[in-house]
Amino acid sequence: MYVVQYSNDIIIIDCGSKFPDESLLGIDLIIPDISYLEENKDKIRALIVTHGHEDHIGGIPYFLKKLNVPIYATRFTLGLIELKLDEHRLQRDTELVLIDSNSNLQFGEIEVRFFKVNHSIPDCLGIVFHTPEGNIVHTGDFKFDLTPVDNQHSDIHKMAQIGSAGVVALISESTNAERPGSTPSEKLVGNHIEEAFKKANGKIFISTFASNVSRVQQVVDANIKTNRKLALLGRSMVNVVNVAMERGYVNIPDGMLIKAEEINQMSPENVTILCTGSQGEPLAALARLSTSSYRDASVLAGDTVILAAGPIPGNERNVTRIIDNLFKLGAEVIYGSGTGMHVSGHGYQEDLKLMLTLMKPKYFIPIHGEYRMLHQHRLLAESVGVEKENTFIINNGDVVDIQNLEARQTRKIPSGDTYIDGMGVGDVGDIVLRDRKQLSEDGMLVIVVTINKTERKIISSPDIISRGFVYVRDSESLLRNVERLVKNTVNEFLEENTRQRNVVKQNIKKSIGLYLFTHTKRKPMILPIIIEM
Repeated sequence: MYVVQYSNDIIIIDCGSKFPDESLLGIDLIIPDISYLEENKDKIRALIVTHGHEDHIGGIPYFLKKLNVPIYATRFTLGLIELKLDEHRLQRDTELVLIDSNSNLQFGEIEVRFFKVNHSIPDCLGIVFHTPEGNIVHTGDFKFDLTPVDNQHSDIHKMAQIGSAGVVALISESTNAERPGSTPSEKLVGNHIEEAFKKANGKIFISTFASNVSRVQQVVDANIKTNRKLALLGRSMVNVVNVAMERGYVNIPDGMLIKAEEINQMSPENVTILCTGSQGEPLAALARLSTSSYRDASVLAGDTVILAAGPIPGNERNVTRIIDNLFKLGAEVIYGSGTGMHVSGHGYQEDLKLMLTLMKPKYFIPIHGEYRMLHQHRLLAESVGVEKENTFIINNGDVVDIQNLEARQTRKIPSGDTYIDGMGVGDVGDIVLRDRKQLSEDGMLVIVVTINKTERKIISSPDIISRGFVYVRDSESLLRNVERLVKNTVNEFLEENTRQRNVVKQNIKKSIGLYLFTHTKRKPMILPIIIEM
């Protein structure tokens, strides 16, 4: 999420989500902290969405529940947003405005125009903000594909015109800033898919991003040439393909699509299964197929499985596990960068330099990447003439102020992550996550002490309950010592006539924690419970 503000007008660019890493136990989704926008909600004029990937639209339903503002997006992107709004029952109350590369919007003193860019999903836009302080350009995610499968060519001439008119600041993505050369064309993938289909004997399973509509069309085209039927597995695959078909972005011949339950009724050499799960998601179709736990389809010896997507950094381990399982099932698995089954939707170094050259910005703000990628993008900018001191590598919450064609970065606004856990939004913080981490690593020990309230003495031996710490039958001596230590700790406070439960609990946790760490080198969560009768 990025924010452009001039005077009392705020325009938001994209509102995505990301998936948690292994340290965020139990968290389902991460969305941006919008506290600054909530404080300035009367100034927000629009949410403009550059394209329909999850990291650009995934947070929209949660955003709208707090700030209901008009959403501006292209035809295909709106279709994907509508799916999310239907799921969250927000469709009726949300204003959706269709735009394209020729749209011209006015919000106060900010005029907004657009230009087409290539990416791995249809209908992607870059944005130009014409303000009294100069023109600001946000590229969106892009590459330069001169032979796009969907014939949606980049507006290179319009980009050159924008640059000639003057760009005070360029905000440009940096995902592939470390990769030399130019991004290969998506058209190359279609040739490799067709070759693999012609060689396959059994069923073909092909997994890719559901949003990569061009890749879906290439699978359909290969099916036509090899006389196969097509089944879709995975909710997101079914939903996105339906949107793409309804809006004319994918052309599937009548009679080609079959239902999942029809797969086993057909000859293996006549069936292709297009499924989700290319990133190793444990509940996605491909993961379940790899463990033979999918109800309507099975991967058998002799079948071909194609992974037509590269693993996002952090997903490699899960993807590798699935590939191993598929090999164990006897499948021929086609995967990896050397197979030609995937090309990136993000520009390599030459693409990024071309964008910089076309826009000719005075100031440059690289975004969308790890710090090393942003740094490399800064070096690319310097190589095409941007002054070193005119590049700002910013963190979440950093503000770049522009006045009289001079930019500076000296202040921040509230920012961060908001965690989605089930139905809860933002109710899980660092303390809860710390407790979950402790439970996952060393388990829990519950100590129940029953005290006679009148006589001020322990009625019976403390009950010790271990979960994920030690197995009780194998640790009787350790737990007897814990019981003895608990009794001594409680009795000391009873003799002092202390009636503060919290004080007693804290001392139990302290003494037992020290004892357990000394003898086991573990730090289980200790939960003392005191019952007075």
